[in-house]
Amino acid sequence: MNTTILGIDIGSTKICAIIAQKNIDGNLKILGAGIAKSQGLKKGIITNIELASSSIKNALNDAKRVAGTQYESVVVSISGAYTKSVESIGVVNVPNHDIGIREINRAMQMADHNANIPNEYEKLHILPYNFKVDGQEYIEDPLGMNGSRLEVQVHIITVQKTSLSNLEKAVKLAGVSIDNVVLTGYASEIAVVNDDEKELGVVVIDIGGATCNMIIHAGNSLRYNDFLGIGSNNITNDLSTALHTPLSAASKIKINYGALNNNSSELIELPIIGDDGSTHEVSLDIVSNVIYARVEETLMILAKMLEDSGFKDQIGAGIVLTGGLTKIGGIRDLATAVFDNLPARVAKPKEMDGLFETLRDPSYSTAIGLVLYGGGHFTPYEIDSNKKLRYKNEIIEAQKNIEESFIDEGVEKISKKDEILSPKDKLAQLAIMDDSSKTNGFFTSLWNRLTQLF
Repeated sequence: MNTTILGIDIGSTKICAIIAQKNIDGNLKILGAGIAKSQGLKKGIITNIELASSSIKNALNDAKRVAGTQYESVVVSISGAYTKSVESIGVVNVPNHDIGIREINRAMQMADHNANIPNEYEKLHILPYNFKVDGQEYIEDPLGMNGSRLEVQVHIITVQKTSLSNLEKAVKLAGVSIDNVVLTGYASEIAVVNDDEKELGVVVIDIGGATCNMIIHAGNSLRYNDFLGIGSNNITNDLSTALHTPLSAASKIKINYGALNNNSSELIELPIIGDDGSTHEVSLDIVSNVIYARVEETLMILAKMLEDSGFKDQIGAGIVLTGGLTKIGGIRDLATAVFDNLPARVAKPKEMDGLFETLRDPSYSTAIGLVLYGGGHFTPYEIDSNKKLRYKNEIIEAQKNIEESFIDEGVEKISKKDEILSPKDKLAQLAIMDDSSKTNGFFTSLWNRLTQLF
């Protein structure tokens, strides 16, 4: 059965809506896309819900006109500016020694339960990166294995509840109900990274108009994410200040002449800020120097973030750069030098059926990643923003709460209360289980005898 997916990338400079169809064979085809200038956002943060909603609606209407069809599921991006990450561990026993989806789900739910999450934050992605079976580490996929004890280490990305609520309100005002929210950097990674890079360890840096999102993927899953409130708009501001020209003129210079290694002495004529009708001449060499200084500073900050992450030694595949700023000539070579000679490449979104020429630009990586996520391209296991367990191409209803997890074939129910109950009270709970249970009489009898021991 075909499924139609809507991906909405809410960026700092543009809103991009893409409608794609997932065919029976699992392949995706782009049906339509719409782009609108961002309003009501600053450095990835919604500052005006009404204006943001209007931009979303404009992009969505254009996408629907091109696609000529409605959508069935909606995936929306959220900036890393809103997020924090924590690590957690979950351990469960496997009574029947056969590890299935239920046991993996229980282990991930236990890791979720054990995580120390501030009250003002909501879990966005729960991503396992290391499974252990009976103490054996680095199990790629425990499904179907035999073992009596399953342990999982997870990377949990959380988001501010108020910020998530504001995003949902803005999208809802545009007439859209969200199915999933995905971290911007995670979506970009899905769109640009191949399997070999994931296995070797890779850093994905999406440099947009006003933000940089950094993702580190090593082995099975995402291991680290960070955010920097700097982007290509900072270059525009620098050019405007240094060349004493209006922002609109500075933006055109960046687009038309943006390069890090332009030593040309050619002169260009620019308007003077605050002096209508007056112009002056500027050498392209000066333009290049201004751009170089800002890009180098930005990459140096990102390199320090990578150093501080503790994962630099695990990055075998190097750096993958994407986003609008990567269109500046010479950025790959500069990134290689700044990141201590780690290999670097500039990445465009993966090819797929119906991909418009416009969408092949690195600035659309997040939007393409969103429809890929909706189409089943994500880490091998994940509990998503909808509290559902995703396994490869399957989406399974996750347990609502760790209290609903049953151990030993449903005989003993775990609850937070159990942590403070006395042994006598715990036995009492066993005795009052569902009357329809065939084991009810046994536990009642057991209770009557054992209470005499306490």
